Amino acid sequence: MFLSLIQGMFHSRKTDHTLHELVCKAKRGDEEVMNDLLSTYTPFMKKTASFICNRRIDEHDDEFSIAMNAFYEAIVKFETAHYASLTTFAYLIIKRRLIDFIRKETANSTPVLLVDANKEADLNIDDQHPVFTKVSMHQYTEDYQAKERKDEIHRYNELLSTYGLSFGELSRTSPKHADTRRTAIQIAQIIAETPTLFDFMDHKKQLPIKELESLVDVSRKTIERHRKYIMAIVLLLKGDFIYIQDYIKGDVISCVQIEA
Repeated sequence: MFLSLIQGMFHSRKTDHTLHELVCKAKRGDEEVMNDLLSTYTPFMKKTASFICNRRIDEHDDEFSIAMNAFYEAIVKFETAHYASLTTFAYLIIKRRLIDFIRKETANSTPVLLVDANKEADLNIDDQHPVFTKVSMHQYTEDYQAKERKDEIHRYNELLSTYGLSFGELSRTSPKHADTRRTAIQIAQIIAETPTLFDFMDHKKQLPIKELESLVDVSRKTIERHRKYIMAIVLLLKGDFIYIQDYIKGDVISCVQIEA
């Protein structure tokens, strides 16, 4: 259930079997899946690079290219038996590659202030493991990611309130069955990816049910029954909520591109 996933973010680590399957496919050479993963996690790469470099990073910056190559490296080296979170693992590789890049670029100029640059441990981050140790993963990511999750949930809750929604209502209205949940997410994706439909929802603060009836093979009654959940997912997909999105990533990806 969507709400339970959000509420569990501080208490358990999610093992996303669907995401792990995609990573395995990419590691085996499936270029389409690899490209899909790189595209899906582009916001995460930007956010991570921006945090590490202490400035906004976009697709035009060299640092973004470094971050994307590092994320690719993370997918190739990711082992589900050792690391439960792809984003945690990728964060550390992105950080190491960006630090290496910036140090080379600034070797003969004024040093650039990096996040945690004053920590001597940065210089020896991978002494004990060819990539990173589990101790390093905990040291360099847990506090940061916990803060980011809390911030995202706070912002997401505020956004929900502008639509007259709340976590409590989502708890009562979230689809109980997996098939129904996937259908609702598919509808939400259609709205999020169709400007006219999203504009209608954003302006009216309600679903464009009439238009949706002609696009999806779902009854009006079903759409109305799950309208709050659908609207919440639309807002999640359209917003800058990298960590919360990760908790529905399997359902989202499976709805649009997973076919073995």
